[in-house]
Amino acid sequence: MSNPLLTEHPILFVSRPQYKPDHHNTETMFLVGEINTDSFEGGSALKMIHPRRGGAVTTLVEAPNGIVRDPDISFDARTILFSMRLDKSGDYHIYEINSDGSGLRQLTFAQGIADIDPIYLPDGDVAFSSTREPKYCMCNRHIMANLYRMGPDGANIHQIGKNPLFEGHASLLPDGRILYDRWEYVDRNFGSAQGLWTANPDGTSHLAYWGNNTHSPGAVLDARIVPGALQAICTFSSCHDRPWGAIALIDRRLGLDGRPGVVKTWPASAIDLVDHGDFDQFMKVQPKYEDPYPLNESYFLCSRMTGRGEQMGVYLLDLSGNETLVYAEKDEQLGSFDPMPLAPRPRPPVIPSRRTFEGTGEFFVADVYRGTHMAGVERGMVKWLRVVETPEKRTWTHPSWNGQGQEAPAMNWHDFNNKRILGTAPVEEDGSAYFTVPADAFVYFQLLDQNGMMVQSMRSGTTIQPGECQGCIGCHEARLESAPLAVAAPLRAAASPTPMALRRGPSALAGWYGPPRTFSYLAEVQPVFDKHCASCHDFGKRTGEKLLLCADKTLTFNVSYEDLWRKKYIKVVGAGPPEIVQAMSWGSHASPLAKEVLGKYKAGKLDKESFDRIVTWIDLNAPYYPEYSTGYPDNLAGRAPLTDSEVKRLAELTGVPFAAQADQAKSLGPTVTFDRPEKSPCLKRFDGHTGPQYKEAVAIIEAGNRRLKERPRGDTPGFTPCEADLAREEKYAARRKVELRNREAILRGEKVYDAGQATGSE
Repeated sequence: MSNPLLTEHPILFVSRPQYKPDHHNTETMFLVGEINTDSFEGGSALKMIHPRRGGAVTTLVEAPNGIVRDPDISFDARTILFSMRLDKSGDYHIYEINSDGSGLRQLTFAQGIADIDPIYLPDGDVAFSSTREPKYCMCNRHIMANLYRMGPDGANIHQIGKNPLFEGHASLLPDGRILYDRWEYVDRNFGSAQGLWTANPDGTSHLAYWGNNTHSPGAVLDARIVPGALQAICTFSSCHDRPWGAIALIDRRLGLDGRPGVVKTWPASAIDLVDHGDFDQFMKVQPKYEDPYPLNESYFLCSRMTGRGEQMGVYLLDLSGNETLVYAEKDEQLGSFDPMPLAPRPRPPVIPSRRTFEGTGEFFVADVYRGTHMAGVERGMVKWLRVVETPEKRTWTHPSWNGQGQEAPAMNWHDFNNKRILGTAPVEEDGSAYFTVPADAFVYFQLLDQNGMMVQSMRSGTTIQPGECQGCIGCHEARLESAPLAVAAPLRAAASPTPMALRRGPSALAGWYGPPRTFSYLAEVQPVFDKHCASCHDFGKRTGEKLLLCADKTLTFNVSYEDLWRKKYIKVVGAGPPEIVQAMSWGSHASPLAKEVLGKYKAGKLDKESFDRIVTWIDLNAPYYPEYSTGYPDNLAGRAPLTDSEVKRLAELTGVPFAAQADQAKSLGPTVTFDRPEKSPCLKRFDGHTGPQYKEAVAIIEAGNRRLKERPRGDTPGFTPCEADLAREEKYAARRKVELRNREAILRGEKVYDAGQATGSE
């Protein structure tokens, strides 16, 4: 306590047990009614260390059966925001208290959700993370959270982040923007897809800050800007771990990804784990650190292991390598987290809102040819820009398909996302594009050539707010050069001619064979094969031995889908690497199937629509199911119409290990066809004999066929979700109704509040 940086002001911190093991930042909530509620452990308090009183410790808020977390101190240091859960039966709400311990008041009240990570905004409002749009990670079953904003009294809560996964641990940049950690994966591996992002406090202009294309660490958390320096200090963590690991000092001027931008780590050896190995490398770090808080350019507070088991204490770090224990609880079951001085700090400027709360938004690209990983793309090649939405996952199952990580239920062979084509916009001769996009949609862009084949694709998403115009310099641009456009006109190169797309109004998106809908392989692609291919590429046909293109539904997908993936007729990225990949290195330009159909199309043997449907499916990363919901939540991969006991018995009869095939790496290909049970390849064992065991096996498959007719699954018309999925969809719809009501109140200049709040009702 002799360091002058520690003697002037009290040190605020949280006393609590370490969270139970789970997934970095997304499941420290242990939300009531969700998959890991039982992992919640209470016994917490918000405390202060008083250096001028000999290090005395006082308690501001105590939750004997609950958890206090995520404190943030007001700019004048007179009040403190935090999140608190009183016990296992309740959930997290946002609270505020005076810094002397008086005036405790609750700001959020909604039931069945978690409100966490609050921060003060420069204009007096509050930003926080919340599960108010209830949805789940696509690679598992965990509830997600987005950024929200509200008035200082809890009024007019509304969403400012729409990423389909997680946004959390917000802090402020000196210019007033929000810095937060973001987890999302579009056609990418689940574990190495969390970096730092920024956004304006009104929810406009979400931009990558650091680490969006980095293999390791698997999570970048708790970032704060270092006062007086253009650096950020943060926690490097792992996907399958608590929110701890190493502490890192990063400088994005040196590099936006990987080792170049990492200036220093604690421990020093952890720097060798950056971009080395996989997304769980930082589980190796010892001792472990978290919750860094910069005091100045050289000194930092943090939580660090004390050497007494998993206990965390408050430590002072410096750039010279000193690590000094400041405080640790006597009870080694309690750790000390989120340390920060109770001191005034500069208030950043207020960024005026550009959001209108109604209508659409606009995107502008100055030059699609400008950027990295565009080798081989000649000017004039790109004719269209396609806008694709990847919707949120609102449901889950216990059984899963192991494509690349868990899909619960199965969605695709080797990817997690479903897709919705919103339309295409023209790209002008100079490479510029300007177009409208529906607000509140998480979208990404693809560049298309004259044949509608994908040249390059984003593998990260963005969102537009109503009334916002967002722009970029190019595709996969050098992000240090780019900046959001308040309006489309202000470009970097003021002396350059006005881009052609800006000489007119924004283009409306042209549709794709009907209105936007989630993409279904069986509905959009299989009819092409039925018309042109399946009569020959079928069971029992010589061409079928090479490739099966018939429509029959299998245990998880359908025959043609499985055979095309297994036999590598398509080359797609799947749940691909985190780094940006070269143009035309995957998709229709790289797939043998697309080469074949392009030849037939140019020869006049295939119509334009049939060609489009096949290459578009490939370029969307070859998805299968249009919906995450299912009618068979307890069965194999969450999709099979057979019970586990039926699958087990069918395996005994046929010798085929069906249960092991809920994994694309172990798949033997189509083994069951429900549409034509007697043609199921698993029956080959009987070699034409139709004895009792053969008849029993066929009867099991026929039972599955009858169920699919009575209760179609998510790949066929007439699909009805199971009761659990319907209940989750109802909760989503109810929360969406509240969100829209709150936005309408903002438009009218009124105030509305959570149900249960004394000043208003839901």
